[in-house]
Amino acid sequence: MRLTPTHAVILLVVVLLLFGANRLPGVARSMGQSLKIFKKEMQDLTGDGTSTSAPAEPGAARPASTSTAPDPVASTAPDGSEVPPPPPAPPAAPRS
Repeated sequence: MRLTPTHAVILLVVVLLLFGANRLPGVARSMGQSLKIFKKEMQDLTGDGTSTSAPAEPGAARPASTSTAPDPVASTAPDGSEVPPPPPAPPAAPRS
């Protein structure tokens, strides 16, 4: 199924009715920025060598994680603060 000029005109009229003439430039700008970010992320994921980030040195170690979530096994968080123990389990309801 191809997009004919009639379909394109109907689609433009519907978009104009939904968003209004005043909001269309902002919506188009937002969609353009989103598409730009999406394309950049897809290039980064495919690893085709056109990444905008600088390549890491071969001997340099990468950090394991940039997350600040506490390690569930360790008693301290990555920033060195103490992690409180989990709350006690509620008592079991007696069976009749």
